[in-house]
Amino acid sequence: MAFTFNFDIPLQTEEINDKENKDDNAKDVDLKCSDASATVPTKMKNAIEHEPLLDPLSHIENWVPETITVGALPPLLCLNESVFEKTAPELEDSEEILAKTLNQNSDLITGVYEGGLKIWECTYDLLEYIDDEGETFTGKRVLDLGCGAGLLGILALKRGAIKVDFQDYNSTVIEQLTVPNVFLNCEDDDDDETEEQNSSPPSKRKALNASQKLLDRCGFFSGDWNSFLTLMRNKTSSPKYDIIFTSETIYNTDYYSSLHSVFCGLLAEDGIVYLATKSHYFGVGGGLHLFEKFVEQNKVFQTKYLKDVEQGLKRHVVSLTFKK
Repeated sequence: MAFTFNFDIPLQTEEINDKENKDDNAKDVDLKCSDASATVPTKMKNAIEHEPLLDPLSHIENWVPETITVGALPPLLCLNESVFEKTAPELEDSEEILAKTLNQNSDLITGVYEGGLKIWECTYDLLEYIDDEGETFTGKRVLDLGCGAGLLGILALKRGAIKVDFQDYNSTVIEQLTVPNVFLNCEDDDDDETEEQNSSPPSKRKALNASQKLLDRCGFFSGDWNSFLTLMRNKTSSPKYDIIFTSETIYNTDYYSSLHSVFCGLLAEDGIVYLATKSHYFGVGGGLHLFEKFVEQNKVFQTKYLKDVEQGLKRHVVSLTFKK
């Protein structure tokens, strides 16, 4: 999902010597991660954690879900983007991003709205890769970073993840799109498990129990990446993630440092980042080659190409893991 911040961050180019053994390497990773997050942005949208209602769908009017089918993956439901456009004046939107995007006829307004209401092409590429590999996420902790509609995190929930956190720049995206999509797709899953454990609870109580059980497996956050990282580090219990999904988030080189810092600070030692991206983003200048160069300069992660898509603008799915 497209995701940007309205501040300038210089690229980190300081080289730090690699260590030879594992313990020293871990210390080296911590040092480089700290360096990468040292720059303080001039403008930022402070991160907050959202606490959804137990029945969020009841507060959404005129919503129409569409079904997204990719290979053998379970069908994924998503609120229709065109309905958001037509009903924008009726929706709760403290950021006023819905009206602004309509007025400016733009998918992106830097620092205001970062594209989270649109499902971008690379998200489908990553879903197809997961389908091709037959990946499941049983017992995993997952972060859907720049989540938008939340399809990647939702798939992880449906395939056994014990915890999935969803994060997007805009609070409106989280409240009006991500949270409803999670409940559209996953509430019935937990409801079925509840029925097996208790054969005849009252229907209303059963629904609330299923909703609470789902919320216990999810977290919802908005705000820029630097403040999100700070928020997560300050939580009393915040184990790191086994998997970080992120799609269409590297189109502006100014933001590579804060993205890199989130990977460093929140990825488990043996974890993996799945990044879906275009080769080049015309008009903003970023792309995979420049991001690879940035990663190499920081000497923290190794990258691996997983999937190439030649149709249209060239696109890729790559992984990042800590260097050993």
